[in-house]
Amino acid sequence: MKYNLKKQIRSFGYAWKGIRQCVGKEQNLSFHLITTVVVIAAGFFFGITRTEWIVIILCIGVVIAAELFNTAIEKLVDLVSPERHPIAGQVKDIAAGAVLVCAVAAAIIGIIIFSPYLF
Repeated sequence: MKYNLKKQIRSFGYAWKGIRQCVGKEQNLSFHLITTVVVIAAGFFFGITRTEWIVIILCIGVVIAAELFNTAIEKLVDLVSPERHPIAGQVKDIAAGAVLVCAVAAAIIGIIIFSPYLF
């Protein structure tokens, strides 16, 4: 199979389109993005280490990716099951739970990283 640069660039375009479709329209993603700005500002203010930056950036990426996956799952469930169905609700709840697990883990990591700078 031959590598196709145009196809690759087009794929990145579709990915950015997907992100743009969520930004400002998904309340939880907006919350995570606002939190991201606050955490990055705190990182610069406190002068966190390179390793701490790596961990913070990884946490941010995981939480935002989880939120995007959750949004995609919710939209797919709505498409295939427009009427209320118990299993459809469970799928949405499980996806939301995955985001919560990632966000709580990121918050705990944030507390571990920033607490020495605060106390």
